[in-house]
Amino acid sequence: MKWRLTGRYLASVVLIVVIVIFINILVVAGIFIQQSQSPQYPFQEGDASAEAITRSFRKEIFMSESGMAITGQGKETLERNDAWVQILDENGKQIYGYRVPLEAKTKYTPMDVVQTYKYMEKELMSTVFIGEKQGNGERYSYLIGFQNPYLERNILTYDIRKVGRFLQVGILTVLCVDGFIALCIAYLFSKRLTRPLSALIEGIKQLAHKNYQVRYETKGIYKDVFYNVNVLTEELQASELERKKLDRMKEEWIANISHDIKTPLASIQGYAEMMRDKDYDFTAEEMRDYAEIIERKSHYLKDVIEDLNLSTRLRNKGLTLNLKSVNIVSLVRNAVIDTLNDTRYGSRNIDFRYSDEMILVEADDILIRRAVANLIYNAVVHNDEDVAVEVSVEKERDFVRIAVEDHGTGIKKEELERIFDRYYRGTSTGELHKGSGLGMAIAHDIVKTHGGEIHVESELRSGTRIEILLHT
Repeated sequence: MKWRLTGRYLASVVLIVVIVIFINILVVAGIFIQQSQSPQYPFQEGDASAEAITRSFRKEIFMSESGMAITGQGKETLERNDAWVQILDENGKQIYGYRVPLEAKTKYTPMDVVQTYKYMEKELMSTVFIGEKQGNGERYSYLIGFQNPYLERNILTYDIRKVGRFLQVGILTVLCVDGFIALCIAYLFSKRLTRPLSALIEGIKQLAHKNYQVRYETKGIYKDVFYNVNVLTEELQASELERKKLDRMKEEWIANISHDIKTPLASIQGYAEMMRDKDYDFTAEEMRDYAEIIERKSHYLKDVIEDLNLSTRLRNKGLTLNLKSVNIVSLVRNAVIDTLNDTRYGSRNIDFRYSDEMILVEADDILIRRAVANLIYNAVVHNDEDVAVEVSVEKERDFVRIAVEDHGTGIKKEELERIFDRYYRGTSTGELHKGSGLGMAIAHDIVKTHGGEIHVESELRSGTRIEILLHT
């Protein structure tokens, strides 16, 4: 892109120079073309000029028995150029004439010859040129008169110093004119080049002020720039919408988690105050019940804090994996057993299947177990108690597939896109199973940190299937 723009600027400069040179060449060429094509042009040169015709006419003069004469070609030349000829002897007397006007003299003195050559003969309406022909040991003069009223001849005398100054002024004038032409052309080209740049600068200012409605038509020399600005606008607009959506989710999550934390804190604070109050006389059994409630609520708060810490470290890549060879089948089986050992989910139907008894994977066993447990927990809390959950481990070529599937309520399409977002908590979560809202996001980040993949498929009222793919 950079070289393309540079090339266009260079091309514009070269084009300006070429145009100016072309104008100069065109003017000079026009002068010469007009000279060569128009016999009436006053500065005509070459074979068609009057002087050239006069010089070459001696070839058309020859000695005949009756004296001097001209060839047929000579007569044709005179007729074509509307001219006449007189041949004079050494005494200035006419010895031959062709198409000579009646008013012409038949004898010329040396002064007459000079006057005839220097000035246009008004009586003859002719401009006369003089030539010489030698023959038979004698010298003959001939006068050729051109009856062209536009043809003039002037005798020029000049001072070389004045001519030098004139040439200096002329060259300076030409340079000024060429410079003016170049400036005009450069101005037109600069307007063409800078007008889109002004629009681009204004558009970038709008983007800086978070106005993402900037759109350009992709045409002209900056079409690639316009296209990239449009792409940038779309990306910034999408990022802004995503940021606003994330902010809303954070606000909702903070509101929800604050509400959820207040409940166990209120229980802990209430029971602690009751146990400390001297007005109450609790039995040892009651004290143990209250202590159990406080302990359970404390564990809940601890889990929330650990989830926050783990999620932050995973997202910021601040967690170092403790990789080792792990039997993934045993790991997933233990995660299933831990879920069933939870008194809240002991009655749930969780089926575990596997393709091989031993499938080794290089992984951080604690984190992978946490990810699998989160998926199982998600399948349990989002479905009714009679919904069965199927957990399977299968080895396929060079990777292992861990799947958690249920045939329960499923996930709405609009929620399916957000299931792995931080702070998102599904709407079907029961009141008794409120968590930090980071479980699925943590599972996703753990799998990605291990270089694996995680996919979810779900259909409302048909169930959900979440798969983890890890390289063996």
